Amino acid sequence: MKIGMMSFAHMHAYSYADSLMKLGNIELVGIFDDDVTRGKEVANKYQTTHYESQDAFLAIDMDAVIICSENVRHKEMVLNAANAGKHILCEKPIATNLADAQDMIDVCEENGVILQIAFPVRFSAPIKRLKELIDQGELGDIIAFRTTNRGQNPGGWFIEKDQSGGGAVLDHTVHMVDIMRWYLGKEITEVGAIVDSYFHEVDIDDAGLLTLEFENGVIASHDASWSRFSEYPTWGDVTIEVVGTKQTVKVDAFKEHFRLFTSGQKSLSNVFYGNDMDFGLIQDFVNCVEKRRGPSITGYDGLKALEVALAAYESSERKAKVKL
Repeated sequence: MKIGMMSFAHMHAYSYADSLMKLGNIELVGIFDDDVTRGKEVANKYQTTHYESQDAFLAIDMDAVIICSENVRHKEMVLNAANAGKHILCEKPIATNLADAQDMIDVCEENGVILQIAFPVRFSAPIKRLKELIDQGELGDIIAFRTTNRGQNPGGWFIEKDQSGGGAVLDHTVHMVDIMRWYLGKEITEVGAIVDSYFHEVDIDDAGLLTLEFENGVIASHDASWSRFSEYPTWGDVTIEVVGTKQTVKVDAFKEHFRLFTSGQKSLSNVFYGNDMDFGLIQDFVNCVEKRRGPSITGYDGLKALEVALAAYESSERKAKVKL
């Protein structure tokens, strides 16, 4: 299978490219990046061809593309790739507004191509195991969720609203909203939030506390932030606690680690040894394309996660809960 990559603006692109290299049946046939210096460096690293032009890149023979651009460029690249007949894995969030997200979904449907959204947390082994327990009825009826996604400030275009569409709340809410929707099979109908910049002197949000209510009455809280400082032992966390009528189970997707002490500025590091969720995401996408099956994580999943994150901003601004 021939796969190309569109932009290495998002740091996840490197992990996805590394994952492609581990699959024996994949050829990374090219990289489009209009940051020419970065594009050439990456193409050299992965021993492939760099393209400065999207048209030239999309004209080459390939089955699918992986898009890791700035958030605001997702729509442009998805539409171009879909119209060129390429299957698509798009980094989250799907877009920066709901109208763009719907346009992306529609164009992919019109062209008969897969649109999968990059929510790798679904492929974390403990997250998947908890899904199995829920489906088997081991937790009873779900009453509530508590979730967190707290990491470091990525800087760069992430803190430029015209490029990212939002700060930590957009960046770190969509993952866990997707997991809760996946676990419950229900939609969120009400969002309350407090959003602001607390940890850094930036003109964009770096933290938010959300309360959510689902259509069946299940309630949830979510803590999204760029609150970890650079010397913190690990990048951050992804946790979920599911409260059921039979039992409560808490999962930390990055808990499988050992502590490494060294000399230097960062004396303590938590070295993760659990399963590689990014590799699981890439394997799944390749399988979708290979077997021509529907994507595991659809454009609609991406749209619904985005809807909640955007409602959080509206709620904080209005100082009132927002109905969806």
